[in-house]
Amino acid sequence: MKSTVKKFGSVVLLAGIASLFTVGAVAGDVSKGKEVYEGTCVYCHGAGGGGEIPGTPDFNKADGVLAKTDAELVTNIMDGFESPGSAMPMPAKGGNPDLSEEDVANVLAYIRSEFGS
Repeated sequence: MKSTVKKFGSVVLLAGIASLFTVGAVAGDVSKGKEVYEGTCVYCHGAGGGGEIPGTPDFNKADGVLAKTDAELVTNIMDGFESPGSAMPMPAKGGNPDLSEEDVANVLAYIRSEFGS
C-alpha cells in the first residue's frame, strides 16, 4: 500500500511540476539553472548544447528535443530517457540523485533561454 501511495504521490508531484510549464513560457531561475546545467548536464549535452556523446540530443535544433513540451522534458529528466541512436541512455535525474524538482524547473528555464529557438 505504501509503495502505491508513494508512486501515486510521485505521479501527482511530477504532474504538478509539469503543469508549471508550457513550451516557450518556463517558470524557473535561469541563473540557477545554468549552475545545475554546468554541474550535471554539460558532461553529456555540452557547453553549447550540441551534445558531447553520439546520440545526445542537440538543443540547438529548432525541431529537436526542445520542441517537446516541458511536461515531456520533466518526465525525461526525472525518469531518464534514451534517444534513438544514443550510445547510452540518460539516467534518471541526469545521474544526479540530489537533483530536486526546483533544479529541474531551473535547468529547463536555462536550456530554453540559452538554446531554444
